[in-house]
This record gives sequence, C-alpha cells and structure tokens, in this order.
Amino acid sequence: MSIENARGADKDRARFEAPPIDSLKAKQTQAGVTVAAQPFDTEVRMQAAFGKLNLSRHGILPVLVAIRNDSRQAIRFDNLRIEYIGPDRSHVEATPAGEIAYLGGAKRPKMNTGGPVPGLPGRIGRSKNPLSDWQVEGRAFSAKMLPPNESSSGFFYFQTQHHSGAKLYVTGIREAGSGKELFYFEIPLPDRGTP
Repeated sequence: MSIENARGADKDRARFEAPPIDSLKAKQTQAGVTVAAQPFDTEVRMQAAFGKLNLSRHGILPVLVAIRNDSRQAIRFDNLRIEYIGPDRSHVEATPAGEIAYLGGAKRPKMNTGGPVPGLPGRIGRSKNPLSDWQVEGRAFSAKMLPPNESSSGFFYFQTQHHSGAKLYVTGIREAGSGKELFYFEIPLPDRGTP
C-alpha cells in the first residue's frame, strides 16, 4: 500500500477518545471496581464516536461502558453480561458487535435487465450496508481481563431506543485468581441527551 493510501485509510478511521471514567456521572463502585456508562443517544455523541454512521437510525443504542479496577486482584470478563433495563422493567440484552452488520437482513442485489446481450442480465450491484462499518466492531468493548490499577472502555449495542429512567445491569465480572463473581452492578442511566 502506498503512503498516500495509508494516509487515506487513517483519515477514514477517525480517532475516538472515550471520556475519563471520573467524568461519567452514571457509575457504581464496589470491591474496588468502578463501572460507568454513557448512552450515545444524541447526534453529537454519535458523530464523535461513529462519524457519519448514526446507529439510532437503525434502531441501535450504543452505550459506552468504562471499567476501572482499583482492587488488588485482576478481574476477568469472560462471563460478562450486560442488559439495558427500560423504565417498564423490560430487559434488552446487548447484541454482539459482530452481529450488528446482519440486523438489517439480507438485501437482494440490484439487477439491471438491460444488458448488452439480449436475455442476459446487465450490471449487478450491491448497496453498501452502513451497519458493516469497521467502527461498530472496532469501538466495541473487547477487554477479557483487567489488571489492578488499569481501566478499559468500549461500546455495547442494544436494539432499543434510550428511555428516561433506564438502567444498565452488569453481571459476570470475576476475580481472576479465585473466580469469585463480584456483586452485580445496576447503574441508573442519565436521561436522554443528558451529559
């Protein structure tokens, strides 16, 4: 790949810095582990993280989750489970980032029947699926373990809209050495559009 092409690829992959965990208002701490969350439910937030891709237009709510480990034990996330609980107590499980691209369903290729040879189809094209953008998987929470005095953040995706009075329910965080599961986290989320 030429340098110009590499620069072009870097330009397409806009940098996103997650806000510091202490700046997020929706958080809970227990046993030295802090979990914080911020729904990305406004146009400004969505654009900062995903550029032109507005996931809410496709019925997807991205929630940034940041976890800081101030305990003395490393923690594991191999059984991590995150749910969005609506104000009506409905539970929506996070959709794996790798499945987001398939939520729109299969699209039929566009057929041009006016080809140069009678009876044969002309150009066959496919429209690009915006949900297959690299940013969806690239910005997803991917940590498997977190050593003491470290933090990690990334997005979880929910097939819902953000509602006032919603909560994020987090389970499955375990101490790496003992396998002991930490008590669940239930984090009240800020109302729609609230910083």
